[in-house]
Amino acid sequence: MSKVTSIEKAIGIIKDGDIVAIGGNVLHRVSHAAVREIIKQGRKNLELIKTAGAHDVDILCAVDAVKAVAAGYISYETEYGLCNHYRKAVEGGKVEAKEHACYTVISGLRAAVQGVPFMPVRGMVGSDLIEARGFKFVKDPYTGEELIAAQAIKPDVAIIHVQEADIYGNARILGPKYEDAIMAKAAKKVIITCERIVDTKEFTDCPERTDIQDFLTTCVVEIPGGAKPGSCAGFYDIDRKKLDEFKKIKSKEYILDFVNTY
Repeated sequence: MSKVTSIEKAIGIIKDGDIVAIGGNVLHRVSHAAVREIIKQGRKNLELIKTAGAHDVDILCAVDAVKAVAAGYISYETEYGLCNHYRKAVEGGKVEAKEHACYTVISGLRAAVQGVPFMPVRGMVGSDLIEARGFKFVKDPYTGEELIAAQAIKPDVAIIHVQEADIYGNARILGPKYEDAIMAKAAKKVIITCERIVDTKEFTDCPERTDIQDFLTTCVVEIPGGAKPGSCAGFYDIDRKKLDEFKKIKSKEYILDFVNTY
């Protein structure tokens, strides 16, 4: 059965208060079309899951759609500087910054995939982040070594933008894959937005190139340009003009006008 639907119906499965993982990385292959639709539908009190976020987290914080962000890094990382709306929301107490190392986000997602309550991590030992965020220790029963326990992260919904998908929800990522396949396996529901829908034969002829399988996918939306103003490998680069326009916006009212220009 086809899982193809509209962006409006796809985002309709997200409820206020949901934990939402957004695929892609910084300004690259992020489903900004889905993010804009979340804003249009007025979702509130979302907890966002990212390893490295930028415009997606920033614009959602600008319209007061977010209560918490669990991430390893939030910034544009380029000439656009910091995510000022996110920073303002955190400093003003509107948004809780659940700071992670990028790898503890990935480890938490992997724990959810494997159905265990946590994943042991060595890399953070010695970091001030452990105490600041209240990470727990776990003792290796074989060696006695103390490791960090990264709690399982199970999103209610994962939103992932890909270059190609079929009508059943098989999805193919061209270029860097980041942790998107792990997000899809960890989440209860998965929304795939894609640049183009291709024949299923493209997947059956080359199954090893399927990054997200149809049984994981809840719905599929064909939306060319869905990652703009970010980039999508093989299709388009960052829309610097649009990002310059966004960075000049200070008020929520004009953010909504910006969203409606797409």
